[in-house]
Amino acid sequence: MISSVKIFASGLYTTIQDGGRFGYSKYGVPKSGAMDLKSFFLANAILNNDENCAVIEWTMIPPVLKFEGDTIVSVTGAVCVPFLNDAKQKMNCQLRVRKGDVLKLKNVTDGVFGFVGIKSGFQSEMLLGSRSQYNMITTSFVLRKNDTISYNNCVDFSATNSSVHVPVFWNKSNRICVFEGPEFDLLSDSQKELLLTTDFAISNTRNRMAIPLDGQLENELSSMMSSPVLPGTVQLTPSGLLIILMRDCQTTGGYPRILQLSKDAINVIAQKRVGERIRFEREFL
Repeated sequence: MISSVKIFASGLYTTIQDGGRFGYSKYGVPKSGAMDLKSFFLANAILNNDENCAVIEWTMIPPVLKFEGDTIVSVTGAVCVPFLNDAKQKMNCQLRVRKGDVLKLKNVTDGVFGFVGIKSGFQSEMLLGSRSQYNMITTSFVLRKNDTISYNNCVDFSATNSSVHVPVFWNKSNRICVFEGPEFDLLSDSQKELLLTTDFAISNTRNRMAIPLDGQLENELSSMMSSPVLPGTVQLTPSGLLIILMRDCQTTGGYPRILQLSKDAINVIAQKRVGERIRFEREFL
């Protein structure tokens, strides 16, 4: 049986996301997908879902959700306190939801992106092999108040299930693991040293496309011919600004690609708030 969840309050930049779109970069289509894939995969693993099932992703301010049918949900990512009909619940475990229940997420104390998973995944529109919302691909690019999203009812629920302790799962390190980018060796020795010994702050202009860093690296490198880029690519602009590309980034760029974040480092930096400081830590292949 099909039911739907209604968006009572939309929160801030709340979207449907899955693992992203693959195989379309040559057409200029961004990969998209959950900003913190580790928390995304956890949301589905808790529910014994396929790892790519669609979830709701919210940014700093959570949505309020009303469910029109029985199901099971999970809450992962940004640290908060879930409430079902004003009854306090836990993160990172299965939550039994009944018809008419309202889920509120309060007291967001850490992180940026939170996730609400649901048994069998949200059944939103599938375009180019993904349910991830993205402007100019999906019908809408964010969830708005009074929107509804379909899901399959689930009445089977076991009261005994494992949970994950947030402080153990949550990575609070300010070290961001990176590899040398294709243009890394164009930097001078002094630039390389500054790049890897300076603490940079997360800029207030961050979004799903990119995270600019406050603080500049003196730079005389010019722009270059447009070349392939990926989520986690660190670009150096002519002004010396460092930009870390994220899930909704373009597929090509014309700035030197001086570093590349590791897969897990992309998840870590996604959860860093504006003003938090990070330092690049070079890894070697």
